[in-house]
Amino acid sequence: MPIRAVLWDVDDTLFDYTTAAATGMSRHLAAEGLPEGYATAGEALEAWGRLTRIHWQRFSDGETDWQGQRRDRARDFLARPLDDTAADAWFERHIAHYEAAWALFPDAVPALDALTGVYRHAVLSNSALEQQHHKLTVLGVRDRFETVLCAAELGISKPAPEAFLAACEALDLPPEEVVYVGDEPDIDARGAVAAGLAGIWLDRYGRGGRPELVRITALDQLPGLLAGNTRFGAPDTFG
Repeated sequence: MPIRAVLWDVDDTLFDYTTAAATGMSRHLAAEGLPEGYATAGEALEAWGRLTRIHWQRFSDGETDWQGQRRDRARDFLARPLDDTAADAWFERHIAHYEAAWALFPDAVPALDALTGVYRHAVLSNSALEQQHHKLTVLGVRDRFETVLCAAELGISKPAPEAFLAACEALDLPPEEVVYVGDEPDIDARGAVAAGLAGIWLDRYGRGGRPELVRITALDQLPGLLAGNTRFGAPDTFG
């Protein structure tokens, strides 16, 4: 069956989350001061990244809600008790620096331009709708997508098949007519394939491996890959 729609991940696929997160936290630390327990800003950034992964996984597993994982990250990072109001205020000051560093990858808009009118577009993200709607609006691309679905509202996260199938249902398309593009080999590409979609791993940093997956290393490779769709031919040949 032909591919009719592209379902997109956002963070580290279209949006340079890694750079924005590091830059935003660096600026936040410069404004707030280095918390006790960290010898250097680099050590603090490493801890923040580790805690982000831990608490995102808790959110993904349904152990906490969106605001709860933010509050718990702040408390663990600062290693001191904070009531909800203080934790929210600290996180909001961080978010201001983070948002100031937001940027799309340079290949994102050209890829969307090349695919416009040929494929329908939607977003499936392991985030929250308010956050991703705001982000895509600020970045000037929200109107490119028919719908944006997020784990916080769905109540289920990638790589669960139900998350991908919910997006296909929103598009009113069978999974076989939808391709998912994302930067995580297991959560994104492998999860999509397991749900019956086509999956493409965007391996921006050349990690390689995973020969069972269809892999590209930049979004400028995507239009040609989709145009030659024979369910993408041999995997791992597009990097």
